[in-house]
Amino acid sequence: QVNFVVCQLFALLAAIWFRTYLHSSKTSPFIRHVVATLLGLYLALFCFGWYALHFVIQSGISYYIMIIIGVENMHKYCFVFALGYLTVCQITRVYIFDYGQYSADFSGPMMIITQKITSLAFEIHDGMFRKNEDLTPSQRCLAVRRMPSLLEYLSYNCNFMGILAGPLCSYKDYITFIEGRSYQLQQSEANGKEDTKYEQTDPSPNIAVAQKLLICGLSLLFHMTITKTLPVEYNIDDNFRATASWPVRFFYLYVSLMAARPKYYFAWTLADAINNAAGFGFRGYDKNGATRWDLISNLRIQQIEFSTSFKMFLDNWNIQTALWLKRVCYERATFSPTIQTFILSAIWHGVYPGYYLTFLTGVLMTLAARAIRNNIRHYFVESPAVKLCYDIVTWMATQAAISYTVVPFVLLSVKPSFTFYSSCYFCLHIASILVLLVFPLKRTQKGSKKHESVQPVWSRKLEEESLLQKNSYSTTNNSFSQKQEITCRYQALKQ
Repeated sequence: QVNFVVCQLFALLAAIWFRTYLHSSKTSPFIRHVVATLLGLYLALFCFGWYALHFVIQSGISYYIMIIIGVENMHKYCFVFALGYLTVCQITRVYIFDYGQYSADFSGPMMIITQKITSLAFEIHDGMFRKNEDLTPSQRCLAVRRMPSLLEYLSYNCNFMGILAGPLCSYKDYITFIEGRSYQLQQSEANGKEDTKYEQTDPSPNIAVAQKLLICGLSLLFHMTITKTLPVEYNIDDNFRATASWPVRFFYLYVSLMAARPKYYFAWTLADAINNAAGFGFRGYDKNGATRWDLISNLRIQQIEFSTSFKMFLDNWNIQTALWLKRVCYERATFSPTIQTFILSAIWHGVYPGYYLTFLTGVLMTLAARAIRNNIRHYFVESPAVKLCYDIVTWMATQAAISYTVVPFVLLSVKPSFTFYSSCYFCLHIASILVLLVFPLKRTQKGSKKHESVQPVWSRKLEEESLLQKNSYSTTNNSFSQKQEITCRYQALKQ
């Protein structure tokens, strides 16, 4: 953990230097690729020793597969190899070296690299093999039309800004940033006409970086002072289960899981700040003319803590991973996309049994929440007062369901997980099954603009910004000189 924090702070300083002295206006893309890659591999070597060779091996073999297999089937082979290699490494680390501990956890960066390898393979397949009319709008925006060079590939996978904690970004966004084209903006005039504007000076990320570092500091302080006083393991303490009432137990379940989240807030927000400090992550201006540095942000804390649906929580937690799952699995699944997506998420996270218990429970919770929402929500949205009551009830239910679902994710093993669930009499599992038996589950079409996640009335002031941020298909333009790319981005933001 100390190595991780030290390396990320070093990466933050390196990012400032990278933006200042190796700016795209002063340095060629080749030099920027080389420096970003070498710094990333150095940080990996410092943090994980020779385990860092796995990053190069996984990337190198995946690139070789892309070259020799060809664009027709490369996405399948890269997907199976990258996920299989990651799984083998996770098995050896967990069951051979150090079960339950995170020393030398080199599988963390490999999870991000696996996302990049698989997503890029699908994007190249979409751009170089499939017909344009067969692609969805999001696939058309993300499609890569040429094979990357080995240097570009390694730079994308192993750059110093994201090698330790990500977040995932699209290949086109990364190349656009390296080549210095990420500040060419397209905006819409009030009359609806398109107006392409090219910025002469780069907007400064300093305010965004400072704000995110403040969030990091508060999250770290909370983690070091509060989290350890509210251990999740106390939920299965024999004395606590025997003496505490049900309301007390559920309240402690909620606060203990809420206290477990700040370490993720710290790691993901710091990773986002590092990318911003290097000049990466700019996504244009909002309606007030303020810069937006949330292109690759991985979470939205306020929406997480005030989620009024299971889906709303998932949409704002580990955002880039959710988009990866959607793009490589959910949108392409031929049957049961929800179940397939949760299974892939469990495999990607690791081999601890608790992960699978969490994600299998998550399938039930998601389907039950969808059924309830589709069948009863419309009765409570007419009156503001009734809607407020509905939001409060659904917020409480969502927080209870999330906390109940993720306990095995924290406990890791089967026995303590079943101890917890049996102490609760599997109440939410049974309730979810009954909901699915009582309420018809409407079939939803993939790619629909209809969202399940609705802001609660107490956070309505963020609604317009949230609708833009929740766009799952946003990506910066690969070539702003091409009108098709500009129109693609404009339409995606409008969604």
